[in-house]
Amino acid sequence: MPIVVIGINHRTAPVSIREKVAFSETQLSEVLTSDDSLFDEKLVLSTCNRTEIYASVGQDVTTEALNKWYSEQHSNHNDDLEPYIYQFSDANAVQHAFRVASGLDSLVLGEPQILGQLKTALNKAALHKSIGNKLNRLMQHAFLTAKKVRTDTDIGSSSVSVAYTAVNLARQIFGDLDAQTALLIGAGETIELVARHLQGANIKSLIIANRSLDNAKSLADTLNATAIGLTDISQHLASADIVISSTAAQLPIIGKGSVEKALKQRKHKPIFMVDIAVPRDIEAEVGELNDVYLYTVDDLQSVIDHNIDSRRRAAEVAETMVAKETEVFLSWLNAQQRINQVKQYREQLEATKQAVLDKALKQLKNGKSAEEALQFLAHTLTNKLGHQPTQTMNHAAHSGDLETLEAAKRLLGLTDESSLITKED
Repeated sequence: MPIVVIGINHRTAPVSIREKVAFSETQLSEVLTSDDSLFDEKLVLSTCNRTEIYASVGQDVTTEALNKWYSEQHSNHNDDLEPYIYQFSDANAVQHAFRVASGLDSLVLGEPQILGQLKTALNKAALHKSIGNKLNRLMQHAFLTAKKVRTDTDIGSSSVSVAYTAVNLARQIFGDLDAQTALLIGAGETIELVARHLQGANIKSLIIANRSLDNAKSLADTLNATAIGLTDISQHLASADIVISSTAAQLPIIGKGSVEKALKQRKHKPIFMVDIAVPRDIEAEVGELNDVYLYTVDDLQSVIDHNIDSRRRAAEVAETMVAKETEVFLSWLNAQQRINQVKQYREQLEATKQAVLDKALKQLKNGKSAEEALQFLAHTLTNKLGHQPTQTMNHAAHSGDLETLEAAKRLLGLTDESSLITKED
């Protein structure tokens, strides 16, 4: 009963394709509760960067059948999606699951968000009773592997986004940010991400400045921040310990003179400034002032590039860890299959016993004596139970297969011929 993964992600498909196979909450519930003969167990991971099905299927399930099922979930034509779909099975599927959980297959190498998304996917599958022991064990082992990767490597210790890098630099300068005020100029996605990261760092207060006051207020309302227009920046600059700007303005918004004035009011208490905009929002000459730490987008990019290199080196170590954990899980999986073999053998013995017993009882009803029926029972049962082992051992003996003979000796509890002679003597 192999484990398989089927899906598309940011590496194989553009967003125009990925959005076609994303699951809504309603669709997710429907697919998890549907009684589909292809799957024994299934779990769906649907994010902006990937839509994957983790499943346990029978040996006779084909790649073509899985591709067809995947395409049909959103009424897509198989030919439209097939170039973008990937499939993994058994060891490759397990390794893929562990790489995904560890952030090794993410758009941003080492990002931790995917781990939470996987845990949510597992919880939903458990809620809809679409998984069993095999996939639950796979996911738990994936989480354990991700934890080991984060603990034992530096894959998540360095920032690789502009927003987070800017905030991280601020923390390096000020330490804790719970006594600082940040002035953020702009109201786009980058500034919003900066604001979220600052909130996560317990910033004391936030001021959002934007050309459109309505847009500034819209963002500020979600952040418990103060909204101002660009013309009001000079009035608030002196209160800002951190200034981060990202607008589409064609001319600088903050000049050297206004910063000099603010520094005097601050009694030369340092200001950390980050200009993410191109063209620049802050005049380059501001960086010449004492007590100003000014970083441009190029400065941040050099930090990011260094951190990406650090993550890549950590990823090499992480890949080795993932390969090792894959082997551990496969050993467990193989053991489960052996347990099923034991169960199958016990069921086979029980069926053989019952069939012979039924015949013996029938003989009694037909007038055979109890002794005759017992003789038949013992003789037939011995022959039936001993037939396969005896046949296998004879074949091994004639072909010189000592390995099978040794295994049979251990399995059947046999002793060496020499020890038998000694005991009889």
